[in-house]
Amino acid sequence: MKITAVHEGALPISSSIRNAWIDFGQMDCSIVAVVSDQVRDGHPVVGYGFNSNGRYSQGEIIRKRLVPRLLGADPDDLLDDSGGLDPGRAWDVMMRNEKPGGHGERSVAVGVIDMALWDLAAKLADVPLWRLVADRHGDGDPDPSVAVYAAGGYYQPGKGLPELQDEMRGFLDAGYTRVKMKIAGADLPTDLRRIEAVLEVVGDGSRLAVDANGRLDRSEAIRYGEAISPYGLAWYEEPSDPLDYATHAAISAGYDGPLATGENLFSVQDARNLIRYGGMRPDRDILQFDPALSYGLVEYLRTVDMIRRHGWSPRSCLPHGGHQFAVHIAAALKLGGNESYPNEFQPAGGFADDAQIVDGRLAAPDAPGIGIERKAELYRAMRALHS
Repeated sequence: MKITAVHEGALPISSSIRNAWIDFGQMDCSIVAVVSDQVRDGHPVVGYGFNSNGRYSQGEIIRKRLVPRLLGADPDDLLDDSGGLDPGRAWDVMMRNEKPGGHGERSVAVGVIDMALWDLAAKLADVPLWRLVADRHGDGDPDPSVAVYAAGGYYQPGKGLPELQDEMRGFLDAGYTRVKMKIAGADLPTDLRRIEAVLEVVGDGSRLAVDANGRLDRSEAIRYGEAISPYGLAWYEEPSDPLDYATHAAISAGYDGPLATGENLFSVQDARNLIRYGGMRPDRDILQFDPALSYGLVEYLRTVDMIRRHGWSPRSCLPHGGHQFAVHIAAALKLGGNESYPNEFQPAGGFADDAQIVDGRLAAPDAPGIGIERKAELYRAMRALHS
């Protein structure tokens, strides 16, 4: 098996929404197609990848550093002992001559290609990605379905309380049983009214999570926590800067409900620092590391191994991003669930076009690889890279 070409492009996923930190009016993401010399039904087998929302396209790093290393490598350096594609060895090739640390945007670029390599490896094995990962890196007995929650509730021009409630009703009608909304982009009294409006729709606080996107300083985050504590929410997400572990520990000390964070930590080292110093509690808190942003599944496997050694269960992991890649990983490694973006960040957000959410769960996909081909608009963009 040889990689014959890697094609890269940028895909707009912009919209008029905003959270407490950024608006998404100029947001895009990288897409890649990794073409092999293996032929099925008269066409080369191709793996596809893209990066999650919240980080922009990474074309410069992909084109100048990562792709030349892959294409310039001895083909045997990318294969396992049986001659099949080994994404772990390919990851090592991509990271040649890269210094440790400085995980910022480089991790996103590597994650894009890593996703495509896993998609390709599973297609070559003619199995869904969750099966490949469960057999190679899990216990061989994956979850048959994955708990998914619907993320939305963004700030948007013309979006008042009735529109927010209608959005949440739509999620429930689509089969979701838990939803998430944004906070900290308005003042506290306004956000409390927004939370109460959503609770009128979903009923119980355990069915609603709130996300501050790291906007609040220590005193503000503690004040928000005190105000929302009586609601008994599913979790209070990223109240403070993701790298300010001392502040997060202080928030944790005063907030009894579940906290969630990790989507902006892009390496096993940063994840370990959160576990060590962030006041995270393995009996209730949630880890949201996103494999598509944090060097891909190869690094995510190391992260899951690290949290186990620190007394955490993989069930505490609910990856950020709402993409198909994470659904396979959640099923294979028996994670606690996965985020979903039913309405936002299209065409990359969400699952296959025919995906059915039943009682808040999504059945493990049955298509070979990740199944991007079953998301028609995204697949058209991917296919155009190498048509």
